[in-house]
Amino acid sequence: MSNSKKKTVLIQSMDALTDDVFSMWLKDEEIAANATPGQFVSLYCNEGSRLLPRPISICEIDKAVGAIRLVYRVVGKGTEEFSKMKKGDTIEVMGPLGNGFPLDNEGKKVILIGGGIGIPPMLELSKHLTGEKQVVLGYRDELFLEKEFESYGKVYISTEDGSVGTKGNVIDAIKENGLDAEVIYACGPTPMLRGIKAYAIEHGITAWLSLEEKMACGIGACLACVCKSKEVDHHTNVDNKRICKEGPVFNALEVEL
Repeated sequence: MSNSKKKTVLIQSMDALTDDVFSMWLKDEEIAANATPGQFVSLYCNEGSRLLPRPISICEIDKAVGAIRLVYRVVGKGTEEFSKMKKGDTIEVMGPLGNGFPLDNEGKKVILIGGGIGIPPMLELSKHLTGEKQVVLGYRDELFLEKEFESYGKVYISTEDGSVGTKGNVIDAIKENGLDAEVIYACGPTPMLRGIKAYAIEHGITAWLSLEEKMACGIGACLACVCKSKEVDHHTNVDNKRICKEGPVFNALEVEL
C-alpha cells in the first residue's frame, strides 16, 4: 500500500556508516505497518528553497516497534541537510511509495545483488525470502552494511580496486564464485542493472530490478522519472513506465535499460 500523504515523523537515531553514508531510523507505525521490501519514502527538506522531496529506499522495516530504517549517501544539499539532523528531530515524510519486490518465490535459490547505494533495500528483502540466499554486494570504495547481511545468506563482495573480495563488478563476483540461481533481485546504478539483465537472459534466470532514478513528485504525476518499457503505458500512450509509480521494481524483461 502506498501513501501519498505528507506527515511529520520523529527521528529515532542517526549514525554515520562511512564518511558519506548515513543510517536513520524513523518512528512511524503507519508507514512501518504498510511498508514492504523495495519501496521508498520521500523526505522533505526544512530549507525552503529545496521544494522537491528526496526519494530514499527503505533499508529495514521494524513492524514490532513501528519504525523504518533509511540508509543513504550524501550526494547534494538535500541529503547533506538530512545527515546533520539528530535523534529527536522531526522530518516531513511521504510514504511508503512505489511497488516493492515480489515475495512469491517461495523456497527458490536466489541471488540478491546490491550496488553502491542500491545495497540498503536488499537488506529487508533478504529477511523475507525463504530459499537459499546468496548476497552479492558491489562497492566503489568504503564498505557498509556488509556484516548485517551475514545473518541472512552467504555474502560475496566486489570492489573496483580489488581491496576486498573480487576485483571488478558484481557480475565478476558471480562468475568468480560460480554462483547460480533461479531468481535474481537487484538494485543499483543503471549500467550494473543492464549487465545483470543481460546475464539473467543469457542464463534463463528471472530477474527483478529496482531502478534508481531522480524523481520529482514520487507519486506518478509529473512524469520526470520515466524509463522505457516494452509495452505502451495506458496512462501516457507511450512506451514509458513511471519508476515511482509502476516501479521502482520491474521484471527485467519489462524495461529497456
